[in-house]
Amino acid sequence: MHGILIVDDEPGIRTVLTISLTDMGHRAYRAETGDQALQILEEEMPAIVLTDIKMPGMDGVTLLQEIKGRYPDVEVIMMTGHGDMNLAVKSLKYQATDFITKPISAEALEIAIQRADERIRMRNQLRAYTENLEMLVAEKSRKLIEAERLAAFGEAIAGLAHTIKNISGGLKGGTFVLEKGIELHHDRYLAQGWNMIRGNVEKLVHLSMDLLNYGKSSEIHAVWCKPNQPARDIFDMMLPQARSLGILLELSLSENLPDVCLDSEAIGRCLHNLVTNAIDACLDETDSPDTGGPKKVTIRTLPAPGWAVSYQIEDTGVGMDMETRQKIFQGFFSTKGTRGTGIGLMTTRKTIEKHGGEIQVETEAGKGSRFSIFLPKIQNAEAKDVSIHWRSQL
Repeated sequence: MHGILIVDDEPGIRTVLTISLTDMGHRAYRAETGDQALQILEEEMPAIVLTDIKMPGMDGVTLLQEIKGRYPDVEVIMMTGHGDMNLAVKSLKYQATDFITKPISAEALEIAIQRADERIRMRNQLRAYTENLEMLVAEKSRKLIEAERLAAFGEAIAGLAHTIKNISGGLKGGTFVLEKGIELHHDRYLAQGWNMIRGNVEKLVHLSMDLLNYGKSSEIHAVWCKPNQPARDIFDMMLPQARSLGILLELSLSENLPDVCLDSEAIGRCLHNLVTNAIDACLDETDSPDTGGPKKVTIRTLPAPGWAVSYQIEDTGVGMDMETRQKIFQGFFSTKGTRGTGIGLMTTRKTIEKHGGEIQVETEAGKGSRFSIFLPKIQNAEAKDVSIHWRSQL
């Protein structure tokens, strides 16, 4: 049963309808004017309104529009005389549930109330179904995300296990050769075994550092800084190593670049990964281009349309074929064979994405590669010393 509001300026009609509705088991409210009806609606929230069309002041059609504007779920039944049929039909366009003509019979009133009750019941069922569907979709989405996370975690563990297995195999092989050298007093075996062990220990150290950097890439602390500084720091850091290997390391910085909001340490790690890879690419003689001079790695900062800054690391190394290019950002995939961990580029891309940026690769086998990092502009910053923190949603 429902609360039903009767709106009519004639006291007799209000009394008769109140008696009829009470006999049907409903709770009846009465209002003489449209303004009074809106006040009762606000206080009592009856589910159905039974209103006359012709009333002094606010008429029934205007009241209908007010009710639907404020309380769209309230069902409104119009009461009309025989001369008001056009208004009654018009009221249906404004979402009236039904209309009944005066004098109102108990049977017509009951049918109109039943129609309103059916609409209320169907709407409630639809709302409940929609809410259940939303809950179901949310639950399925949560399970799907969880499954994807578990799959990604399993894939990462499998890749890490494979890398560790390779390292342990290298250590075991080096130990075997070293023991043979000791047993046979064979200097070449001793040197070979020791080099194998030392190389795999270095790889284990790199793996540990790459894993630590991957963990650090989950949280970015960005502050306003000069975009050239990370590039200059990495150039100074890598220059002695490049010179010792006979590789020309160049630095090209664009002047007058605006300050950029970034994590300087994290971007430095990205540039370090890329420069290290570029140097390794120059050391690999397989299909290496013959330039007639020293191999070269160039670090650049550039303005980029739509971006705050672009960092470029370009080398004249061996380059990559298309198949390798498509795999380089995959976890634990390395172009360095047994020397690489396959985490550096994965970490680099993750860090750049945490900044809201992009990393792009141009490469050609036998001609070299160029990695480009694009970092976004920060809009509507209130001050130059603003500090922005991005945290991973794991």
